[in-house]
Amino acid sequence: MKTYEYYEKPDEEYLSLMKHILKNGVKREERTKIGTKSVFGHQMRFDLSKGFPLLTTKKVFIRGIIHELLWFLTGDTNIKYLVRNDVKIWNEWAFQVYLEKNNLNESLVRYSPEWTDKLNWFVEQIKSDDTFASLWGELGPIYGKQWRCWEDPNNVCIDQIQNVIDMLKSDPSSRRIMVSGWNVGEIYDLIHDHHHAPPPCHSLFQFHVLNGKLSCQLYQRSADFFLGVPFNVASYALLTMMIAQVSGYELGEFIWTGGDIHLYLNHIEQAELQISRENDIRPSPTMEINPDVKNIFDFKYEDFKLLNYNPHDTIKATIAV
Repeated sequence: MKTYEYYEKPDEEYLSLMKHILKNGVKREERTKIGTKSVFGHQMRFDLSKGFPLLTTKKVFIRGIIHELLWFLTGDTNIKYLVRNDVKIWNEWAFQVYLEKNNLNESLVRYSPEWTDKLNWFVEQIKSDDTFASLWGELGPIYGKQWRCWEDPNNVCIDQIQNVIDMLKSDPSSRRIMVSGWNVGEIYDLIHDHHHAPPPCHSLFQFHVLNGKLSCQLYQRSADFFLGVPFNVASYALLTMMIAQVSGYELGEFIWTGGDIHLYLNHIEQAELQISRENDIRPSPTMEINPDVKNIFDFKYEDFKLLNYNPHDTIKATIAV
């Protein structure tokens, strides 16, 4: 298992694992029918004191990362907030449910002009019609619900994020400072009923304090390595920075641990293009956070500023739904 010392730049860590998947990944049929090259059980480490781990070998959508994270922290599971902030990353999940429940999924071929027109109409309805958004924008008990309102047997909400903050302040040596998104009771429907978003992929994360520095380790059960993982790494690195600020710690590491780590077969060319840029890895950017914010739930989009980000061009790829 590789450690951070071997890779001074986040892109080096990431591209090393990407090359391993391309070389050693096993082709598998899977839920989406697209097919993947897959490996199992690997880790990446990022020293947050040396820069923000946002990849530079392709441009990563930082505005979407920030808005999605703030959305998670509210406990919301409806895409309305994201749509109204022009963040499209969850649109296709909600749209697919709409198509299936209205028996339209077979008549509209994915990414055809007719399908695209219908998706654009759907998004406009979410944006402008609260009743429509309430009915069709809901994704089910995914991340925000589990983070902020894990229901115990007495239907009492457990706020896991607040518990993390409280434990970091009162018992920082605890080995129990964890958040789970894998609520077996509530995700049963997500697993067995395809009329929902999938159960959480980034499913468990733990915080650890050592020598006054806060680190976070994420376990991601299923990892779309080209599209999803760069997004997830930046998101959890940012969350670690926010929690360090409000609980009074310096920055340690973000450790990413993956279960089924895969490249979709329709992302192979894009992955190879990104690897071709490895001789021109740019310096990591810096993320500035408003130091006046002392409550994790008070952060707003305007409290974040990304500095000195000079990435290569975006590499487009379609999401597997």
